[in-house]
Amino acid sequence: MRVLQLFLLTSLGLVTNVSTLNSCSNCGEFIVPYPLSTNENCGDKRYKVYCNDEKLEFLSATGTYYKILSIDPSANKLVIMPPPILKNTCYSSDLLMGGLFLDQSLPFNISTQNTVLLFNCTNNILQSPLNCTSNSICRQYEKKVEEGFGCMNTLCCHYLKDSAMNSHKIRVRIGSCTAYTCLVGFTPDDPLQTWNYGIELQWLSPNN
Repeated sequence: MRVLQLFLLTSLGLVTNVSTLNSCSNCGEFIVPYPLSTNENCGDKRYKVYCNDEKLEFLSATGTYYKILSIDPSANKLVIMPPPILKNTCYSSDLLMGGLFLDQSLPFNISTQNTVLLFNCTNNILQSPLNCTSNSICRQYEKKVEEGFGCMNTLCCHYLKDSAMNSHKIRVRIGSCTAYTCLVGFTPDDPLQTWNYGIELQWLSPNN
C-alpha cells in the first residue's frame, strides 16, 4: 500500500510539474494559463492566443484580433472586447469581415452567457425571433452610450446567444445589421451602468 501511495504522489507531482512547465509566460498583466498558448514552446497549440505589445489578444477565423479582457481558467472561459462602433457611424469595426467568426475546427465557442445587441438592421430581421421592440435594451444603448449615438433611430434588436443559435459567429453585414455589441451575464433588471461589455468564449478541455 505504501509503495502505491508513493507512486501516486510521484505521478501527481510529475503531472503538476509538466503542467507548470507547459504554461506560457505572463503577457503584460495576464497570467496565461494552460492550455492557452502564446508560442510553439508552451501551452497547447490548438488554444492559440497572441501577446502583442504586452496585450493578450484572440484571433478570429477572419484574421481580426480582439483584446482579451479576462480569463477564468477554472471555468475554461475568457472574455474578449466587442469591436468598437466607428465614430459617427453605425458600423462595427469588423463589419468588412462579417463580424465575429470562430474557427470551428478549434476548441473555442461562444458561450450561452452573451446577450447580443444588433443595430442598423433591415426589416428582414423582423422575421427572426429577436426582440426588436421599443422595449429592447438596444434602445437604451443607442440613447445613453456615446458609442451608440450613431445608431439612433435605426432598427435595433437584442437576443440571448443560447444553444439554438450558432455558437461560432456573431454576424453583421450590409443588407442586414451593420453594428453590434455584447453583454456578458446580462439579466433584464440590470441597470445600464452595471452592464458588463464583452463576448464570453469557452474552450473544451484538452482531455476532451
